[in-house]
Amino acid sequence: MRARTAILCSVADQGVAALTNILVLVAAARLSTAADFARFSAVYLVFTVLLGVSGAYTGQPLVLRRGGGETTRGACRSAVVFTVCASAAAGALLAAVCLALPGDTARALVMLGLVLPVVLGQDALRYAFSTLQSPHLALTSDVLRLACVLGALSLQQYGAAPGRLVLVWGLSALPALLLSAVLLHRATAGPPLLLRPMLRRGHLGQRFVVEFGVGNAAGQLSVLGLGAVANPLLVGALRGATTLFGPLNVLFTSATSFGPPLLGRVGDERRRVRATAVLGAVLAATAALWATVLAVLPDRVGRQILGDTWPTAAALLPATGSQYAAMAVGTCGLLALRMLDPRTTLGIQVVFSLTAVALMGTGYAVGGVQGAAWGLCLGSVCKAAATWIRVVRLRRGKPAPDTAVTAGALPSAP
Repeated sequence: MRARTAILCSVADQGVAALTNILVLVAAARLSTAADFARFSAVYLVFTVLLGVSGAYTGQPLVLRRGGGETTRGACRSAVVFTVCASAAAGALLAAVCLALPGDTARALVMLGLVLPVVLGQDALRYAFSTLQSPHLALTSDVLRLACVLGALSLQQYGAAPGRLVLVWGLSALPALLLSAVLLHRATAGPPLLLRPMLRRGHLGQRFVVEFGVGNAAGQLSVLGLGAVANPLLVGALRGATTLFGPLNVLFTSATSFGPPLLGRVGDERRRVRATAVLGAVLAATAALWATVLAVLPDRVGRQILGDTWPTAAALLPATGSQYAAMAVGTCGLLALRMLDPRTTLGIQVVFSLTAVALMGTGYAVGGVQGAAWGLCLGSVCKAAATWIRVVRLRRGKPAPDTAVTAGALPSAP
């Protein structure tokens, strides 16, 4: 596929995926009371953490591969099968533990455990298609998923339990999963499955999982913890605000997850870093523009989008919009570091993600929910500055050789 066509299909695919995510949360907000949406949001946060772990362990090492051939095709098939098997085991454990717990949130977590192989398997197939430089196949799958999830949720009535919504949302991805599995089989038939290398010590995904744990999951789990010990509505408020920025959130994640195969088509290392910086500026401007659009929305329109959660979410728009502009710059900085040397991002993720958690807690103690939102924003600003300082230092030094990651293992030290 030509580079321009691949880029257009990738952008369209991420747009469809972003639209799906935001419409799921919007539908849940409109179908639920504020309390039930907070429960659904808590479960969706757990799913987001598990999705990030899955992508970090199998997806991100996969897309760093360069070149095609039988080895890459076999790696794609192996990554998908590994994801489905691992998510089935994790989902069964989650369902078994939560089955003995009382409450609507526990029941919704049981439903999440049941549908986990479906939703994580479908996401793993998107990584495989990106690695195979066939983003049009991922786009086809995501369009089908969007149609199915909208159709399924449109049949639900107001007041549906969080567990029911989770089950309907998860099962709606099954047609897309089956279609993607057939398409992947046709594209990769032949090479054997190699699951054992993904369990060996030194697999690059192990490092990426640690990065995700301190970079993303720590912040999301801290929101859950703060909501549990301080104000339960904090989860719904922050989740409602970030829901409004759903398309940007998916684009940021997709930049680090699916960007390397596309940027690998761009000339030399210096041009790739420059292209990444331009992408960061464009995404930051997009975040600022989107925040402005949301800020001028009439209250009536806002309530139609988020229902009872709109007033608290709208009050957080200035802080959340500023946070997302900083996240755009930081995300593209991490992408540049991944292409220069994947080992350099762990320290930044550890230090500045924990800093963001501390700033969120401090902000909540000083200014409540508003203070927590501004604390998260300040943490994102600090991380963005640190990533690009590191990029500049790497570029001033002797550049690392532009070699391929061929087996999902850590590259040797220069």
